[in-house]
Amino acid sequence: MVGGNPQKDAYGFRYWRNPGPMNPAGNGDLGRFEGFLGALWAASFCVVGPEYISMVSGEAKRPRVYIKNAFKTVYFRFGAFFILGALCVGVVCAYNDPELVSVLTAGESSAAASPYVIAMKNLNINGLPHLVNALLITSIFSAGNTYTYCATRSLYSLAIEGRAPKFLRKCTKNGVPIYCFAIVMVFPFLSFLNLSDSASKVLTWLTNIITAGGLINYIVMCITYICFFRACKAQGLDRKTLPYTGYFQPYGTYIALAFETTVVFVYGYSTFTNGFSIESFFTYYTMLILAPILFIFWKLLHKTKFIPASQVDLVWDAPLIDAYEASFTTPPVSFCKSHHHHHPCSYIARTNHSQGLRWSNLLASNETSL
Repeated sequence: MVGGNPQKDAYGFRYWRNPGPMNPAGNGDLGRFEGFLGALWAASFCVVGPEYISMVSGEAKRPRVYIKNAFKTVYFRFGAFFILGALCVGVVCAYNDPELVSVLTAGESSAAASPYVIAMKNLNINGLPHLVNALLITSIFSAGNTYTYCATRSLYSLAIEGRAPKFLRKCTKNGVPIYCFAIVMVFPFLSFLNLSDSASKVLTWLTNIITAGGLINYIVMCITYICFFRACKAQGLDRKTLPYTGYFQPYGTYIALAFETTVVFVYGYSTFTNGFSIESFFTYYTMLILAPILFIFWKLLHKTKFIPASQVDLVWDAPLIDAYEASFTTPPVSFCKSHHHHHPCSYIARTNHSQGLRWSNLLASNETSL
């Protein structure tokens, strides 16, 4: 930014002045707002992760220590990777950069579409674009690894609760739900749909449905937390006695709930602005229609009831976790000081599978879990 590049070009915040930070797309403030919504929708697809930490806790050693520390790092990770990263993209590349426009027009979704790679080419920086490609491969592998793990464990938890076929409870000696894993590994092959222009539409539909599902997931988590907070208040449980407590609660949750509910309703605005079509409408709003239907269907079918705040079980498996953590005779070690590896399924391998992975449901709310 200050000239430390091969072109000796101190560009600073040049692109924020010309052409500007946001593309009006010929519609002035309305165009900028639509651009904001489009960016928000792309971000909604990318911003996942905190809920996955909760799922790992069912198989973590000393969950109250290590999972608490993992949650604390989330604030810094999101600040650095997402907020600072978004700021950097606006600094290094203009929205009307010819190469960026041509790549987006052609529908290219490879690393060539990365604004970082385009900025490096503009400044004649050699070598770094290849490094970005390499980093993309590692990040894709890491994300795929996480999704595989969490999808497998989610399916296993459903089977334990009786909401999925019983054969999915089968595990290997190391505690891996083998049939769940096999089913999950069928879905990555859907990525090959992107090789064909016509089939890539199906992938776009799936992406939109998954993104909406992710937002609904966060909405449900917010509602779950509000119910938990009220139960704590009704039963006189001091949240400060828990290993981890969230900041600015319950107000932060109410703000998040209002924001996410707004996003899930407005992200498909293009359906109504570019000529209404049934196909486009269902692409964006299928999950929004399906989720309440499934919820009401389950309630009516199983005749389940809403539990009053004063009757919510806030203890549940806490004695089991107390006993498990009391069994350690050595103090917890940090990541830097650890000289040996523990089996990722260490807890589940030692206890019965049904008890081990009931934790992942206990962890719907960060504080409930810990």
